[in-house]
Amino acid sequence: MYFDDTIFAPATPAGGAIAIIRLSGAGTLGLLRKFFIPQNAGVESFTPAPRHVTYGGLYENGELIDACNAVYFKAPHSYTGEDAAEVYVHGSPEVVRRALALFASGGARAAEPGEFTKRAFLNGKTDLSGAEAVMDM
Repeated sequence: MYFDDTIFAPATPAGGAIAIIRLSGAGTLGLLRKFFIPQNAGVESFTPAPRHVTYGGLYENGELIDACNAVYFKAPHSYTGEDAAEVYVHGSPEVVRRALALFASGGARAAEPGEFTKRAFLNGKTDLSGAEAVMDM
């Protein structure tokens, strides 16, 4: 089962030095190409190597929001079984807020609690006991 929408959520608690924002769904690669520009590369040339960290910047209308890293996971080789990504930004509340708003402006929606694990279960990436173990944590 592959969902048509793209979801995002912080994957780390607020207040840390680094914040991880996780994305999953059909539009993940498009969002990366739209908002993340690797250092020394043009937007048109950005084709992320799956499971490799890429350094660059997160941009909104040409304005740098934050220098950051991103990792792209091509389906089915991700936690959810879908195209997915993690963007590692600085943990400033304003940077995190702007990054989340940026992905929302690109058409993604905020994930419901447990939705990444739900997708992993529905896509056969984990079984019920694995999903329950995540819930228990």
